[in-house]
Amino acid sequence: MKRLSIAAAVLLAGSVLAQGYPAKPIKFVVPFSAGSATDIVARTVGEAMGKSLGQTILVENKLGAGGTIATAQVAKSEPDGYTVLIHSSGHALNPSLYPNLGYDTLKDLTGVTTLAAIPNVLVVNPSKGWKTQAELIAAVKAQPGKFNYASAGIGSGTHLNAEIFRLQAGIDALHVPYKGTPDAMTNVIGGANDWFFAPLASALPLIRDGRLLALSVSTKTRASNLPQVPTSIEAGLPDSDYTLWVGMIVPSGTPAAVVKKLHDEALKALATPELKERMAKLGADPFTMSPDAFNAYIKTEMDVAARIVKAANLKAQ
Repeated sequence: MKRLSIAAAVLLAGSVLAQGYPAKPIKFVVPFSAGSATDIVARTVGEAMGKSLGQTILVENKLGAGGTIATAQVAKSEPDGYTVLIHSSGHALNPSLYPNLGYDTLKDLTGVTTLAAIPNVLVVNPSKGWKTQAELIAAVKAQPGKFNYASAGIGSGTHLNAEIFRLQAGIDALHVPYKGTPDAMTNVIGGANDWFFAPLASALPLIRDGRLLALSVSTKTRASNLPQVPTSIEAGLPDSDYTLWVGMIVPSGTPAAVVKKLHDEALKALATPELKERMAKLGADPFTMSPDAFNAYIKTEMDVAARIVKAANLKAQ
């Protein structure tokens, strides 16, 4: 009998695994707190995928170190498709911020697909008295060092967005990182922090009930849920656009057939009218790509983030 080569044996094993996949619940590991934009997308997509796959999809919120703790956990997990990372744009920022990640972003992990693109919204407490982005910038320039801004954590997409804004505006303020978007928004509402680039999916209800005031959105075009709010570019800051993305990532070595299964099921879920409606209400746009395209996109995003980290002289605290 002709013996299989090692490569052929690996492919065969992967194919056999994929045929019975999933045979047990799948775990989505989310690096941010419950109620964050990444968590909301993970739970929304996971619920739809679970129904289609006939398996429960569990969500584990593993906080800390800008998402690197959760990412390391997934990178070191069994590459069988049962432990999946749902991360955001911060995934591409962390390699430039943390010199000792404990994993290699490009070698130890592989992309399945992006899931959603979400505008960030520059929000303030209405009592601050700023009605526009320009008024905020003018106030900070008039009293440098007096103000501070929140983020969902060092290395998060909200942090990177804030630094792009700060560089473009030419302002100096103190960065105050939290463990997630809900904590950051709570402290902006309470007045402890002056502004925050909040993911629209999390901030929209608070904007609508008047507890937060939106001054601008981070994307190149206005958000359909906030058509009256200008983009940061329209409000006077060229090259300040930024889109927060959420994506699905697995350990390298996960069989290609399993990656394809996850990819196809995610796209099928995002294409359903029910999920489209739910995502639209959140201000999140379905945003998908092939595994190869996603891996290339992560590399490009890492290069962009590295330039911003250098320009802003950012360091993990």
